[in-house]
Amino acid sequence: MQTKRPYIIVFLAFTFITYLTSLNSVYAQDDMFVVVIDAGHGGDDPGNLGNGHKEKHIALKIALEVGKALESNEDIKVIYTRKKDVFIELHERANIANRADADLFVSIHCNAHSSQAYGTETFVLGEKNTGRNFEVAKRENEVIFLEENYEENYAGFDPSSPESTIAIGIEQEVYVEQSIVLARKIEDNFIGKAKRKSRGLKQASLLVIRNTYMPSVLVEVGFLTNKREGAYLNTKKGQSSMAKAIKNAIIAYKKELDQNISTNIAGLNEDISNEYEDLPQVYSGVTFKVQIAASSKNLAPKSYNFNGLSDITKDKVGNLYKYYYGDTSDYSKVKQLLQEAKTKGYTSSFVVAYKNGERIDVSDVLKSSTN
Repeated sequence: MQTKRPYIIVFLAFTFITYLTSLNSVYAQDDMFVVVIDAGHGGDDPGNLGNGHKEKHIALKIALEVGKALESNEDIKVIYTRKKDVFIELHERANIANRADADLFVSIHCNAHSSQAYGTETFVLGEKNTGRNFEVAKRENEVIFLEENYEENYAGFDPSSPESTIAIGIEQEVYVEQSIVLARKIEDNFIGKAKRKSRGLKQASLLVIRNTYMPSVLVEVGFLTNKREGAYLNTKKGQSSMAKAIKNAIIAYKKELDQNISTNIAGLNEDISNEYEDLPQVYSGVTFKVQIAASSKNLAPKSYNFNGLSDITKDKVGNLYKYYYGDTSDYSKVKQLLQEAKTKGYTSSFVVAYKNGERIDVSDVLKSSTN
């Protein structure tokens, strides 16, 4: 019996060390920036076939190249909705991103039109589906008809009906503002780095990004129906150029997020909070609020629209309405309001500060004198 004891001790020690190692790897993964790359279409769904090119193949090649480039960064984890020529249902593409608790969702497609239109477009979620934007949304959303249980999965959604595209919850739209930041970076890179024509940033009710719970964009890298652009996108050079532009935009977005996570995104800088926690928390002339959402919807600031939160105000910025919870000069109070907002489901909410009607950095306020 005694001869077995050392082996048992060694076994238990090994098991404990293995447990700690696996635990550390789990915590390390929590710190990863997770990007889900979605290659549009696939399998029985070829996408558009402009000039004989297959959208599903070109989208996949670009997606894999974007992912491979991102994987060279140790703090970025890449997840693909597909890595080969298979059909993935639209709702499952969103589910993949949601289950991974991803930081970004990027869906890659190629465009089509009856004319010789050309250029790139990047879409974020929105209700404005008139004209050309509705036609894009309709074409991309019609993929659901290839799915066996589409009526069950999409609750009677009709891609041909503009009314169906309006039912977008504010829970998803909370990420629109961040999606726009990424979309602009992608389009800027297409212009400045890839030397392509940009048709700009657009908003449409696209199912593949509608059901994701993180900043999400759908990138149209160009028109296969345009003879020259279609031929370019079908080359290794063209695909690499577009992939590099998308990858660089994601890296720039992440870098900006890392640099501003304490003020513009999360709203709280733990180092600054600790440094100044012994100081008085009331800042004369400064108003703190908790931004809980940014939406194209003009909602009444009533509690029934905001999961029971009262004291809601709103501000129109461009085409978006920004919604805020609370109004106080007490920094300790606004931190409590922030936690209340998060418990109500607004997990991406953050603190903002205003002085003389102008928005200012929270960190600048905390470094100033207080009364």
